[in-house]
Amino acid sequence: MGTKLKKDDLRIVVIGAGMAGILSGIKLREAGFSKITLYEKADRVGGTWRENTYPGLTCDVDSHSYTYTFEPNPEWSHRFPPGDEIQAYFEASTTKFGVDEMIRFNEEIVRCEHVEGRWRLEMKSGLRDEADIVIAATGVLHHPSMPEIEGLDDFEGASFHSARWDHDVPLDGQRVGIIGNGSTGVQIVSALASRAGALYHFQRTAQWIMASENPAYSEKEKAAFRADPDLMRNIKHAFDSGEGVAAFSEALTNADSPMMLEIEATVKANLEESVQDPELRERLRPDYRAACKRMIFSPDYYEAIQHENADLVTDPIARVEAKGVRLESGRLIELDVLALATGFKADRFMRPMELIGRAGVKLEEVWAKRPAAYLSISIPDFPNFFMLNGPNGPVGNFSLIDIAERQMAYISQLIDLVAEGRCSEVSASSEAMAQFDEERIGAAKNTIWASGCKSWYLDSEGIPASWPFSQKRFHDEMGQPRLEDYQLIA
Repeated sequence: MGTKLKKDDLRIVVIGAGMAGILSGIKLREAGFSKITLYEKADRVGGTWRENTYPGLTCDVDSHSYTYTFEPNPEWSHRFPPGDEIQAYFEASTTKFGVDEMIRFNEEIVRCEHVEGRWRLEMKSGLRDEADIVIAATGVLHHPSMPEIEGLDDFEGASFHSARWDHDVPLDGQRVGIIGNGSTGVQIVSALASRAGALYHFQRTAQWIMASENPAYSEKEKAAFRADPDLMRNIKHAFDSGEGVAAFSEALTNADSPMMLEIEATVKANLEESVQDPELRERLRPDYRAACKRMIFSPDYYEAIQHENADLVTDPIARVEAKGVRLESGRLIELDVLALATGFKADRFMRPMELIGRAGVKLEEVWAKRPAAYLSISIPDFPNFFMLNGPNGPVGNFSLIDIAERQMAYISQLIDLVAEGRCSEVSASSEAMAQFDEERIGAAKNTIWASGCKSWYLDSEGIPASWPFSQKRFHDEMGQPRLEDYQLIA
Protein backbone atom coordinates (compact mmCIF):
# COMPACT_ATOMS: atom_id res chain seq x y z
CA MET A 1 0.00 0.00 0.00
CA GLY A 2 1.09 3.56 -0.63
CA THR A 3 1.49 6.24 1.98
CA LYS A 4 -1.85 7.95 2.41
CA LEU A 5 -1.59 11.62 1.53
CA LYS A 6 -4.23 14.08 2.53
CA LYS A 7 -5.64 15.88 -0.47
CA ASP A 8 -4.17 19.07 0.96
CA ASP A 9 -0.71 17.46 0.73
CA LEU A 10 -0.87 16.10 -2.80
CA ARG A 11 0.93 18.49 -5.16
CA ILE A 12 -0.57 18.63 -8.68
CA VAL A 13 0.76 20.46 -11.72
CA VAL A 14 -1.31 21.05 -14.84
CA ILE A 15 0.51 21.93 -18.05
CA GLY A 16 -1.44 24.47 -20.08
CA ALA A 17 -4.31 26.87 -19.40
CA GLY A 18 -6.48 26.28 -22.41
CA MET A 19 -9.91 24.67 -22.34
CA ALA A 20 -8.68 21.41 -20.77
CA GLY A 21 -6.28 23.05 -18.32
CA ILE A 22 -8.96 25.38 -16.99
CA LEU A 23 -11.28 22.38 -16.65
CA SER A 24 -8.59 20.51 -14.71
CA GLY A 25 -8.15 23.36 -12.26
CA ILE A 26 -11.88 23.62 -11.67
CA LYS A 27 -12.40 19.89 -11.15
CA LEU A 28 -9.34 19.36 -8.96
CA ARG A 29 -10.34 22.16 -6.61
CA GLU A 30 -13.91 20.86 -6.59
CA ALA A 31 -12.54 17.44 -5.54
CA GLY A 32 -10.79 18.96 -2.53
CA PHE A 33 -7.23 19.40 -3.76
CA SER A 34 -5.58 22.70 -2.90
CA LYS A 35 -1.92 22.46 -3.99
CA ILE A 36 -2.55 22.99 -7.70
CA THR A 37 -0.49 25.02 -10.16
CA LEU A 38 -1.21 25.57 -13.84
CA TYR A 39 1.86 26.51 -15.87
CA GLU A 40 1.00 28.45 -19.02
CA LYS A 41 3.64 29.40 -21.57
CA ALA A 42 1.64 32.43 -22.79
CA ASP A 43 0.47 35.52 -20.93
CA ARG A 44 -3.21 34.60 -20.68
CA VAL A 45 -5.59 31.64 -20.83
CA GLY A 46 -7.43 30.29 -23.85
CA GLY A 47 -5.13 27.93 -25.72
CA THR A 48 -6.05 27.68 -29.37
CA TRP A 49 -8.72 30.38 -28.94
CA ARG A 50 -6.12 32.76 -27.61
CA GLU A 51 -3.69 32.07 -30.43
CA ASN A 52 -6.14 31.99 -33.34
CA THR A 53 -7.76 35.34 -34.07
CA TYR A 54 -7.96 35.26 -37.86
CA PRO A 55 -10.92 36.83 -39.74
CA GLY A 56 -13.92 34.52 -39.84
CA LEU A 57 -12.79 32.32 -36.93
CA THR A 58 -15.75 30.19 -35.86
CA CYS A 59 -16.13 26.93 -33.95
CA ASP A 60 -17.53 24.03 -35.97
CA VAL A 61 -19.23 22.54 -32.91
CA ASP A 62 -22.63 23.77 -31.71
CA SER A 63 -22.10 26.51 -29.13
CA HIS A 64 -24.12 24.78 -26.41
CA SER A 65 -22.04 21.62 -26.91
CA TYR A 66 -18.78 23.57 -26.89
CA THR A 67 -19.54 24.62 -23.31
CA TYR A 68 -18.65 23.13 -19.94
CA THR A 69 -21.61 21.09 -18.69
CA PHE A 70 -21.43 22.88 -15.33
CA GLU A 71 -21.30 26.36 -16.86
CA PRO A 72 -23.98 26.76 -19.56
CA ASN A 73 -23.84 30.04 -21.43
CA PRO A 74 -27.12 31.67 -22.48
CA GLU A 75 -25.27 34.55 -24.18
CA TRP A 76 -23.85 32.78 -27.24
CA SER A 77 -24.65 34.96 -30.25
CA HIS A 78 -24.83 32.20 -32.87
CA ARG A 79 -25.35 28.48 -33.23
CA PHE A 80 -21.63 28.18 -34.05
CA PRO A 81 -19.84 30.76 -31.90
CA PRO A 82 -17.13 33.12 -33.13
CA GLY A 83 -13.66 32.77 -31.66
CA ASP A 84 -13.67 35.96 -29.60
CA GLU A 85 -16.80 34.83 -27.74
CA ILE A 86 -15.21 31.47 -26.95
CA GLN A 87 -12.08 33.17 -25.65
CA ALA A 88 -14.22 35.47 -23.50
CA TYR A 89 -16.14 32.45 -22.17
CA PHE A 90 -12.95 30.71 -21.04
CA GLU A 91 -11.61 33.91 -19.49
CA ALA A 92 -14.87 34.39 -17.57
CA SER A 93 -14.88 30.74 -16.43
CA THR A 94 -11.29 31.10 -15.22
CA THR A 95 -12.25 34.07 -13.07
CA LYS A 96 -15.57 32.71 -11.83
CA PHE A 97 -14.09 29.43 -10.57
CA GLY A 98 -10.91 30.96 -9.17
CA VAL A 99 -8.56 29.19 -11.58
CA ASP A 100 -6.66 32.42 -12.23
CA GLU A 101 -5.28 32.15 -8.68
CA MET A 102 -3.57 28.86 -9.64
CA ILE A 103 -1.92 29.97 -12.89
CA ARG A 104 1.71 30.93 -13.44
CA PHE A 105 1.82 32.73 -16.78
CA ASN A 106 4.83 33.07 -19.10
CA GLU A 107 6.28 29.83 -17.75
CA GLU A 108 7.04 27.15 -20.33
CA ILE A 109 7.99 23.73 -18.98
CA VAL A 110 11.02 22.43 -20.90
CA ARG A 111 11.82 19.32 -18.84
CA CYS A 112 9.75 16.97 -16.71
CA GLU A 113 11.55 14.03 -15.08
CA HIS A 114 10.34 11.34 -12.69
CA VAL A 115 12.83 11.05 -9.84
CA GLU A 116 12.35 9.13 -6.59
CA GLY A 117 8.58 8.99 -6.93
CA ARG A 118 7.99 12.64 -7.85
CA TRP A 119 8.05 14.74 -10.98
CA ARG A 120 10.75 17.40 -11.21
CA LEU A 121 9.91 20.23 -13.56
CA GLU A 122 12.15 22.83 -15.13
CA MET A 123 10.91 26.00 -16.85
CA LYS A 124 12.54 27.96 -19.66
CA SER A 125 12.83 30.85 -17.17
CA GLY A 126 14.95 28.72 -14.84
CA LEU A 127 12.15 28.16 -12.33
CA ARG A 128 11.97 24.66 -10.83
CA ASP A 129 9.11 22.80 -9.19
CA GLU A 130 8.12 19.33 -8.02
CA ALA A 131 4.80 17.50 -8.18
CA ASP A 132 3.21 14.22 -7.17
CA ILE A 133 0.82 14.31 -10.13
CA VAL A 134 1.17 15.94 -13.55
CA ILE A 135 -1.71 16.48 -15.99
CA ALA A 136 -0.75 17.48 -19.53
CA ALA A 137 -3.49 19.68 -20.96
CA THR A 138 -1.26 20.92 -23.77
CA GLY A 139 -3.76 20.57 -26.58
CA VAL A 140 -3.31 19.14 -30.06
CA LEU A 141 -3.29 22.05 -32.49
CA HIS A 142 -0.82 24.57 -31.09
CA HIS A 143 2.46 24.13 -32.99
CA PRO A 144 1.96 25.93 -36.36
CA SER A 145 3.04 23.95 -39.39
CA MET A 146 4.90 26.11 -41.90
CA PRO A 147 4.73 25.05 -45.56
CA GLU A 148 7.90 23.97 -47.30
CA ILE A 149 7.75 26.54 -50.10
CA GLU A 150 10.88 28.07 -51.54
CA GLY A 151 11.28 31.80 -51.07
CA LEU A 152 8.80 32.48 -48.26
CA ASP A 153 11.28 34.84 -46.63
CA ASP A 154 11.71 36.76 -49.90
CA PHE A 155 8.17 38.11 -49.94
CA GLU A 156 8.13 41.90 -49.48
CA GLY A 157 4.51 42.15 -48.37
CA ALA A 158 2.97 41.06 -45.08
CA SER A 159 3.15 37.32 -44.45
CA PHE A 160 2.11 35.30 -41.38
CA HIS A 161 0.65 31.99 -40.26
CA SER A 162 -3.09 32.06 -39.56
CA ALA A 163 -2.40 31.34 -35.87
CA ARG A 164 -0.18 34.43 -35.71
CA TRP A 165 -2.51 36.84 -37.50
CA ASP A 166 -1.20 40.41 -37.71
CA HIS A 167 -4.19 42.67 -37.17
CA ASP A 168 -2.14 45.76 -37.95
CA VAL A 169 -1.99 44.73 -41.61
CA PRO A 170 -4.74 46.36 -43.73
CA LEU A 171 -6.91 43.95 -45.72
CA ASP A 172 -9.64 46.04 -47.34
CA GLY A 173 -8.91 46.58 -51.01
CA GLN A 174 -5.64 44.66 -50.79
CA ARG A 175 -4.41 41.74 -52.89
CA VAL A 176 -4.63 38.82 -50.45
CA GLY A 177 -3.39 35.26 -50.94
CA ILE A 178 -4.47 32.35 -48.75
CA ILE A 179 -2.43 29.14 -48.82
CA GLY A 180 -4.29 26.20 -47.32
CA ASN A 181 -7.90 25.16 -47.58
CA GLY A 182 -8.78 23.29 -44.43
CA SER A 183 -11.33 24.77 -42.03
CA THR A 184 -9.14 27.79 -41.35
CA GLY A 185 -8.48 28.65 -44.99
CA VAL A 186 -12.15 28.24 -45.84
CA GLN A 187 -13.23 30.54 -43.00
CA ILE A 188 -10.70 33.21 -43.98
CA VAL A 189 -11.80 33.16 -47.62
CA SER A 190 -15.44 33.49 -46.58
CA ALA A 191 -14.57 36.46 -44.38
CA LEU A 192 -12.34 38.32 -46.87
CA ALA A 193 -13.72 37.60 -50.34
CA SER A 194 -15.89 40.71 -50.32
CA ARG A 195 -13.29 42.86 -48.52
CA ALA A 196 -10.13 42.20 -50.47
CA GLY A 197 -9.46 44.00 -53.71
CA ALA A 198 -8.45 40.60 -55.06
CA LEU A 199 -8.39 37.33 -53.14
CA TYR A 200 -6.50 34.26 -54.30
CA HIS A 201 -7.13 30.92 -52.64
CA PHE A 202 -4.27 28.53 -53.38
CA GLN A 203 -5.70 25.01 -53.33
CA ARG A 204 -3.44 21.96 -53.36
CA THR A 205 -6.21 19.45 -52.59
CA ALA A 206 -9.94 20.07 -52.94
CA GLN A 207 -12.13 19.64 -49.85
CA TRP A 208 -15.62 18.28 -49.35
CA ILE A 209 -17.77 20.92 -47.67
CA MET A 210 -20.90 20.34 -45.61
CA ALA A 211 -23.37 23.22 -45.77
CA SER A 212 -23.85 24.48 -42.24
CA GLU A 213 -26.04 27.48 -41.60
CA ASN A 214 -25.12 29.61 -38.62
CA PRO A 215 -28.21 31.48 -37.42
CA ALA A 216 -28.00 34.11 -34.71
CA TYR A 217 -29.78 33.54 -31.42
CA SER A 218 -32.44 36.18 -30.87
CA GLU A 219 -32.76 38.15 -27.64
CA LYS A 220 -35.98 36.23 -27.01
CA GLU A 221 -34.11 32.91 -27.27
CA LYS A 222 -31.33 34.14 -24.97
CA ALA A 223 -33.90 35.26 -22.41
CA ALA A 224 -35.47 31.80 -22.55
CA PHE A 225 -32.03 30.21 -22.00
CA ARG A 226 -31.44 32.42 -18.97
CA ALA A 227 -34.80 31.50 -17.50
CA ASP A 228 -34.50 27.77 -18.17
CA PRO A 229 -30.98 26.31 -18.50
CA ASP A 230 -32.52 22.95 -19.41
CA LEU A 231 -33.21 24.40 -22.85
CA MET A 232 -29.47 24.67 -23.42
CA ARG A 233 -28.86 21.19 -22.04
CA ASN A 234 -31.48 19.82 -24.44
CA ILE A 235 -29.69 21.43 -27.39
CA LYS A 236 -26.43 19.90 -26.23
CA HIS A 237 -28.02 16.48 -25.80
CA ALA A 238 -29.58 16.63 -29.27
CA PHE A 239 -26.24 17.60 -30.83
CA ASP A 240 -24.25 14.94 -28.97
CA SER A 241 -26.62 12.00 -29.43
CA GLY A 242 -29.07 10.46 -31.86
CA GLU A 243 -28.58 11.80 -35.37
CA GLY A 244 -25.88 14.21 -34.20
CA VAL A 245 -22.37 13.43 -33.03
CA ALA A 246 -23.17 9.80 -32.17
CA ALA A 247 -24.35 9.04 -35.70
CA PHE A 248 -21.48 10.99 -37.26
CA SER A 249 -19.02 9.02 -35.14
CA GLU A 250 -20.51 5.73 -36.27
CA ALA A 251 -20.16 6.86 -39.88
CA LEU A 252 -16.50 7.82 -39.44
CA THR A 253 -15.61 4.48 -37.89
CA ASN A 254 -17.50 2.42 -40.50
CA ALA A 255 -16.60 3.69 -43.96
CA ASP A 256 -19.39 1.72 -45.66
CA SER A 257 -22.20 2.55 -43.24
CA PRO A 258 -25.51 3.99 -44.52
CA MET A 259 -24.79 7.18 -42.58
CA MET A 260 -21.46 7.61 -44.35
CA LEU A 261 -23.12 7.16 -47.74
CA GLU A 262 -25.73 9.75 -46.75
CA ILE A 263 -23.00 12.21 -45.77
CA GLU A 264 -21.30 11.69 -49.11
CA ALA A 265 -24.52 12.29 -51.00
CA THR A 266 -25.13 15.47 -49.01
CA VAL A 267 -21.74 17.06 -49.67
CA LYS A 268 -21.85 16.11 -53.35
CA ALA A 269 -25.26 17.77 -53.66
CA ASN A 270 -23.89 20.87 -51.91
CA LEU A 271 -21.15 21.17 -54.51
CA GLU A 272 -23.47 20.51 -57.46
CA GLU A 273 -26.14 22.95 -56.33
CA SER A 274 -23.86 25.73 -55.09
CA VAL A 275 -21.28 26.16 -57.85
CA GLN A 276 -22.66 27.26 -61.19
CA ASP A 277 -19.54 27.29 -63.37
CA PRO A 278 -18.85 23.66 -64.40
CA GLU A 279 -15.09 24.23 -64.77
CA LEU A 280 -14.83 25.75 -61.28
CA ARG A 281 -17.07 23.01 -59.90
CA GLU A 282 -14.71 20.30 -61.14
CA ARG A 283 -11.68 22.06 -59.69
CA LEU A 284 -13.49 22.12 -56.34
CA ARG A 285 -14.39 18.42 -56.54
CA PRO A 286 -12.19 16.17 -54.36
CA ASP A 287 -10.96 12.83 -55.69
CA TYR A 288 -11.35 11.06 -52.33
CA ARG A 289 -14.29 10.11 -50.12
CA ALA A 290 -16.08 12.60 -47.90
CA ALA A 291 -14.71 12.84 -44.31
CA CYS A 292 -11.44 11.12 -45.27
CA LYS A 293 -9.97 14.50 -44.34
CA ARG A 294 -11.51 16.49 -41.50
CA MET A 295 -14.98 17.52 -42.62
CA ILE A 296 -15.28 21.21 -43.50
CA PHE A 297 -18.46 22.93 -42.32
CA SER A 298 -19.29 26.22 -43.99
CA PRO A 299 -22.44 28.14 -44.81
CA ASP A 300 -20.88 30.25 -47.54
CA TYR A 301 -17.48 29.12 -48.86
CA TYR A 302 -18.82 28.18 -52.29
CA GLU A 303 -20.55 31.56 -52.48
CA ALA A 304 -17.35 33.34 -51.40
CA ILE A 305 -15.07 31.61 -53.90
CA GLN A 306 -17.47 32.63 -56.68
CA HIS A 307 -17.29 36.30 -55.65
CA GLU A 308 -16.07 38.59 -58.41
CA ASN A 309 -12.97 39.46 -56.35
CA ALA A 310 -12.07 35.83 -55.61
CA ASP A 311 -9.96 33.40 -57.63
CA LEU A 312 -9.37 29.72 -56.92
CA VAL A 313 -5.78 28.88 -57.88
CA THR A 314 -5.16 25.18 -58.47
CA ASP A 315 -1.91 25.35 -60.45
CA PRO A 316 0.95 24.17 -58.19
CA ILE A 317 3.10 26.80 -56.45
CA ALA A 318 6.71 26.89 -57.65
CA ARG A 319 7.99 29.43 -55.12
CA VAL A 320 7.29 32.69 -53.37
CA GLU A 321 9.03 35.80 -54.69
CA ALA A 322 9.36 39.39 -53.52
CA LYS A 323 6.16 40.48 -55.29
CA GLY A 324 4.01 37.40 -54.82
CA VAL A 325 3.53 33.72 -55.65
CA ARG A 326 5.05 32.17 -58.77
CA LEU A 327 3.15 29.18 -60.13
CA GLU A 328 4.72 26.23 -61.92
CA SER A 329 2.91 27.45 -65.04
CA GLY A 330 5.11 30.57 -64.88
CA ARG A 331 2.31 32.94 -63.84
CA LEU A 332 3.18 35.43 -61.09
CA ILE A 333 0.31 36.38 -58.77
CA GLU A 334 1.24 39.68 -57.19
CA LEU A 335 0.14 40.11 -53.57
CA ASP A 336 0.13 42.58 -50.70
CA VAL A 337 -0.69 40.00 -48.01
CA LEU A 338 0.07 36.27 -47.82
CA ALA A 339 -1.66 34.23 -45.10
CA LEU A 340 -0.51 30.68 -44.40
CA ALA A 341 -3.50 28.60 -43.28
CA THR A 342 -1.36 25.49 -43.27
CA GLY A 343 -2.43 23.92 -40.02
CA PHE A 344 -0.50 22.52 -37.10
CA LYS A 345 1.89 19.72 -36.17
CA ALA A 346 -0.75 17.47 -34.67
CA ASP A 347 1.67 14.82 -33.40
CA ARG A 348 3.65 16.99 -30.98
CA PHE A 349 1.39 17.02 -27.88
CA MET A 350 3.68 17.83 -24.89
CA ARG A 351 6.77 18.09 -27.06
CA PRO A 352 9.25 19.82 -27.41
CA MET A 353 9.19 19.44 -23.63
CA GLU A 354 11.67 16.74 -22.57
CA LEU A 355 9.69 14.09 -20.70
CA ILE A 356 11.61 11.39 -18.82
CA GLY A 357 9.79 8.64 -16.99
CA ARG A 358 10.72 5.84 -14.63
CA ALA A 359 14.34 4.56 -14.87
CA GLY A 360 15.28 7.23 -17.40
CA VAL A 361 12.91 6.16 -20.20
CA LYS A 362 12.46 9.07 -22.62
CA LEU A 363 9.20 9.97 -24.32
CA GLU A 364 10.99 10.68 -27.61
CA GLU A 365 12.21 7.07 -27.63
CA VAL A 366 8.85 5.62 -26.60
CA TRP A 367 7.15 7.67 -29.33
CA ALA A 368 9.86 7.12 -31.96
CA LYS A 369 7.41 5.19 -34.15
CA ARG A 370 4.21 7.06 -33.33
CA PRO A 371 2.58 8.87 -30.38
CA ALA A 372 0.49 6.42 -28.40
CA ALA A 373 -1.18 6.24 -25.01
CA TYR A 374 -3.51 3.82 -23.30
CA LEU A 375 -7.01 5.22 -23.88
CA SER A 376 -5.17 8.48 -24.77
CA ILE A 377 -4.69 8.98 -21.00
CA SER A 378 -1.61 7.15 -19.70
CA ILE A 379 1.80 5.94 -20.92
CA PRO A 380 3.56 2.91 -19.38
CA ASP A 381 6.55 3.87 -17.22
CA PHE A 382 5.32 7.45 -16.84
CA PRO A 383 3.60 7.10 -13.45
CA ASN A 384 1.16 9.70 -12.16
CA PHE A 385 1.38 11.50 -15.52
CA PHE A 386 -1.93 11.87 -17.33
CA MET A 387 -3.08 13.51 -20.55
CA LEU A 388 -6.24 15.26 -21.67
CA ASN A 389 -6.87 14.99 -25.42
CA GLY A 390 -3.72 12.90 -25.77
CA PRO A 391 -2.78 10.58 -28.65
CA ASN A 392 -5.46 8.37 -30.22
CA GLY A 393 -8.35 10.20 -28.57
CA PRO A 394 -11.53 11.21 -30.42
CA VAL A 395 -10.13 14.47 -31.78
CA GLY A 396 -12.26 15.23 -34.82
CA ASN A 397 -15.03 12.87 -33.71
CA PHE A 398 -16.75 14.62 -30.78
CA SER A 399 -16.76 17.95 -28.98
CA LEU A 400 -13.35 18.40 -27.34
CA ILE A 401 -15.02 19.70 -24.18
CA ASP A 402 -17.11 16.55 -23.86
CA ILE A 403 -13.95 14.48 -24.37
CA ALA A 404 -11.98 16.45 -21.79
CA GLU A 405 -14.73 16.34 -19.16
CA ARG A 406 -15.04 12.57 -19.43
CA GLN A 407 -11.28 12.08 -19.43
CA MET A 408 -10.90 14.33 -16.40
CA ALA A 409 -13.51 12.30 -14.49
CA TYR A 410 -11.53 9.15 -15.36
CA ILE A 411 -8.18 10.67 -14.38
CA SER A 412 -9.65 11.87 -11.09
CA GLN A 413 -10.36 8.25 -10.16
CA LEU A 414 -6.70 7.36 -10.78
CA ILE A 415 -5.52 10.32 -8.73
CA ASP A 416 -7.79 9.20 -5.90
CA LEU A 417 -5.90 5.87 -5.78
CA VAL A 418 -2.82 7.84 -4.77
CA ALA A 419 -4.67 10.23 -2.47
CA GLU A 420 -6.34 7.32 -0.66
CA GLY A 421 -3.05 5.44 -0.20
CA ARG A 422 -3.99 2.48 -2.40
CA CYS A 423 -0.74 3.09 -4.30
CA SER A 424 1.93 5.74 -4.66
CA GLU A 425 2.31 5.40 -8.43
CA VAL A 426 -0.14 4.48 -11.19
CA SER A 427 0.41 4.11 -14.91
CA ALA A 428 -0.92 1.93 -17.71
CA SER A 429 0.75 -1.47 -17.95
CA SER A 430 2.84 -2.29 -21.01
CA GLU A 431 0.57 -5.27 -21.72
CA ALA A 432 -2.60 -3.16 -21.67
CA MET A 433 -0.92 -0.53 -23.87
CA ALA A 434 0.18 -3.12 -26.43
CA GLN A 435 -3.24 -4.79 -26.51
CA PHE A 436 -5.08 -1.49 -26.85
CA ASP A 437 -2.78 -0.26 -29.60
CA GLU A 438 -3.08 -3.50 -31.56
CA GLU A 439 -6.87 -3.31 -31.41
CA ARG A 440 -6.87 0.41 -32.21
CA ILE A 441 -4.65 0.02 -35.28
CA GLY A 442 -6.79 -2.85 -36.57
CA ALA A 443 -9.98 -0.82 -36.17
CA ALA A 444 -8.39 2.30 -37.66
CA LYS A 445 -7.92 0.54 -40.98
CA ASN A 446 -11.71 0.29 -41.36
CA THR A 447 -12.38 3.97 -40.74
CA ILE A 448 -13.12 6.57 -43.40
CA TRP A 449 -9.75 8.23 -42.63
CA ALA A 450 -8.03 5.16 -44.12
CA SER A 451 -9.96 5.31 -47.39
CA GLY A 452 -7.22 6.86 -49.48
CA CYS A 453 -6.29 10.48 -48.76
CA LYS A 454 -3.52 12.31 -46.95
CA SER A 455 -4.49 14.18 -43.78
CA TRP A 456 -3.25 15.20 -40.35
CA TYR A 457 -5.22 12.27 -38.95
CA LEU A 458 -2.58 9.87 -40.32
CA ASP A 459 0.63 8.99 -38.51
CA SER A 460 4.03 8.56 -40.16
CA GLU A 461 3.04 5.08 -41.35
CA GLY A 462 -0.28 6.20 -42.80
CA ILE A 463 -2.40 4.77 -39.98
CA PRO A 464 -5.24 6.97 -38.68
CA ALA A 465 -4.28 8.23 -35.24
CA SER A 466 -7.73 9.26 -34.01
CA TRP A 467 -10.16 7.17 -31.92
CA PRO A 468 -11.48 4.47 -34.30
CA PHE A 469 -14.31 3.20 -32.12
CA SER A 470 -17.84 4.37 -31.36
CA GLN A 471 -18.90 7.23 -29.13
CA LYS A 472 -20.59 4.70 -26.83
CA ARG A 473 -17.36 2.79 -26.36
CA PHE A 474 -15.53 5.98 -25.46
CA HIS A 475 -18.21 6.88 -22.92
CA ASP A 476 -18.10 3.34 -21.48
CA GLU A 477 -14.29 3.32 -21.26
CA MET A 478 -14.26 6.66 -19.48
CA GLY A 479 -16.81 5.50 -16.91
CA GLN A 480 -14.40 3.66 -14.62
CA PRO A 481 -10.75 2.59 -14.99
CA ARG A 482 -10.05 -1.13 -15.31
CA LEU A 483 -7.38 -1.35 -12.65
CA GLU A 484 -6.12 -4.66 -14.03
CA ASP A 485 -4.83 -2.60 -17.00
CA TYR A 486 -2.70 -0.45 -14.70
CA GLN A 487 0.53 -0.95 -12.85
CA LEU A 488 0.02 0.13 -9.25
CA ILE A 489 3.18 0.55 -7.17
CA ALA A 490 2.94 0.77 -3.40
